[in-house]
Order: sequence, then C-alpha cells, then structure tokens
Amino acid sequence: MKITRGFAEPERPDIAALYWEAFGQKLGRTLGPRDKALAFVAAVLDPSHAICARRADGTLLGVAGFKTSESALVGGDFSDLAAVYGLFGALWRVLLLGLLERDTEDRRFLVDGIFVAENARGQGVGSRLLDAIAQEAALRGYGEVRLDVVEGNDRARALYERSGFHAVGTQSMGPLARIFGFRSATTMVRRL
Repeated sequence: MKITRGFAEPERPDIAALYWEAFGQKLGRTLGPRDKALAFVAAVLDPSHAICARRADGTLLGVAGFKTSESALVGGDFSDLAAVYGLFGALWRVLLLGLLERDTEDRRFLVDGIFVAENARGQGVGSRLLDAIAQEAALRGYGEVRLDVVEGNDRARALYERSGFHAVGTQSMGPLARIFGFRSATTMVRRL
C-alpha cells in the first residue's frame, strides 16, 4: 500500500463516489439525489487537502481529507451549489450544510472525512490514513488531531480508538436528527 498526498483530476469521480458511499446516508436528504450529489462533490474536491491510499498498481483504496482555514477536502460555496441544484435548491442546502460545518482551531488539526473502499476495509487502510493525517498535522505544527464520528458508526469509532483517539465531547443533533439520520456526533482527539 502506498500513501500519497493529493489526487489526479481524472480521479475526481471515483473519490466522489467513495465519499458518497461513506457519507451519503448522512447527507442524502441534503445533497441528494445521488447523481447531483456526485456532480457537486466531484466539482468541489480539493486535492491539496487529500491524502490517498493506493495499491501498488495505483488503485484507489481510500482517502482522508483535512480542513484548514484556506480550504477543505470537500468545500464549495453557494455558487457551487447553485451550479448543480439551481438557486432555490442551493439556498436551502447551504442553510442545512451550515449546521454541519466544523470550524478549524489553532491547536487541533481537523479531519474532514476519512473513507475506504468497501473491498479494502479491514486491511489496515484506515489506520494508515489516520497515521498519515497525524504526520501531516505534525508537519504543520499541530499538537492534536480532531475528528467527529456519528452515533451508530461503531466500526469507525473502534478504528479511531485503536489509532489513539479519545472522546472529548458529544453534540446532540436535536430535531435535525430526522434530516441527517443520526442523533449525535462525538468529537475525538488524538494527541501527537
């Protein structure tokens, strides 16, 4: 397995599909339908905020994204949403997505999603990506890495705990749970 920074332009649809496979259940009501969600995600992916795991032959196995004050793996703004969903569709989507927005911090490096191809799960891809994120954070002078895991995603939480993350707080979604499909998200931190 090879870990690399960034991705090539032709990989955008593949990365968008992997992202949607991992997060589509959570974002389906907001970014759906699937074809539009894939078009939006592919358009706004930022390769400078991606770390990819690949087989020796170059096959993409998984991606870890991060967010900084400059950008995020999956960014985009109102105009990007409007280009795919139209003005009205962009208006309500930008409001809902804003509720999921996570701010960057000076002391904690923010993971902006980690996702592994279904056929590569259980092979250490997630662990290698998390270690690469920790290395990126250390290179940038951070002392901690932060991520959020939604309630019910026990497999991901177990991976994060094995990788040295511990829970520091939980945020309830309240009435928004019906829209996003989860009742709470736990913030986890790994000290470097």
